[in-house]
Amino acid sequence: MNAALAHRTGMLVVWLAFFLGGFVCSQPAGATATVDHGIYARLLARHVQDGVVDYGGFKAEERLLDQYLDVLAAVDPQRLGPEKQFAFYVNAYNAWTIKLILTRYPGIRSIKEAGSLLRSPWKKPLARIGGEVLTLDEIEHDILRPRFRDPRVHVAVNCASKGCPPLMAEPFYGDRLEAQLDAAARGFINDPGYNRLEGDTLFVSKIFQWFGEDFDNDPAAFVARYAEGELKQRLDALQGPPRIRYLDYDWSLNGR
Repeated sequence: MNAALAHRTGMLVVWLAFFLGGFVCSQPAGATATVDHGIYARLLARHVQDGVVDYGGFKAEERLLDQYLDVLAAVDPQRLGPEKQFAFYVNAYNAWTIKLILTRYPGIRSIKEAGSLLRSPWKKPLARIGGEVLTLDEIEHDILRPRFRDPRVHVAVNCASKGCPPLMAEPFYGDRLEAQLDAAARGFINDPGYNRLEGDTLFVSKIFQWFGEDFDNDPAAFVARYAEGELKQRLDALQGPPRIRYLDYDWSLNGR
């Protein structure tokens, strides 16, 4: 089964689970629920350019970010259809990551500095969602990855680091999710700062090593799926599969 078919099959399973009560008990009313991402959209448009985040701009408008986080806190994500729910959790992860950085801004050079000796920043309870206070790890590893089983989650969530796939300058939306995830994947794969082919060696992001199972332990297949232009031509010209090497990860802040 190829990656595209596997994804479509996985999303079909998610839909069936919704209708059969795998996630919620009250449908179809939940399928019509919506989330207003308007505030977040305006903040991203003003303060994110080519993946570079103006945290000073976010800090100046932190009150608006807090309003958006209040919007998310008021949503029952279980009443959302699967695409909207995926988008909801990705936006929540990214918005709360920005908020986490702002708690230490401007004196922060890496998200790791937002943690402590006893607890990493990804294990700090901070995200008010569905009546609970979740950690960033819980959003990504307990909800997004196991529930949706889509490797593109790794190009959607952003850990405020230069080594991370760039933060998009718009929220994710359920009705545009497929196109947005594909666009994020293409941008990430075709940026030589994250992935590049040198001879018969494919240098790829450390993400492919950390989450190998999400990519069927075949980073070359994922790269080939989204490669364009010269990268695609050179991959197609190889006589066999490329050797894989993993690049160092840059944890410095993805800000100006």
